[in-house]
Amino acid sequence: MMTEDWNKSTYSNAEGGHCVEARRDQAAVLVRDTQNRDLGHLAAPAPEWTALMAAVRGQ
Repeated sequence: MMTEDWNKSTYSNAEGGHCVEARRDQAAVLVRDTQNRDLGHLAAPAPEWTALMAAVRGQ
């Protein structure tokens, strides 16, 4: 699944500070800082992103 839409983290505060956005690419998940969008993004291959999310959730 590929989308051009960036999704803001539900943990981001509503006042516009310290936000993270993510979106799927063809083979990776892209993550960027909403305050510095022009600086680019980090890319994590889909299997590694899935493992990270499982570790964060304690699974």
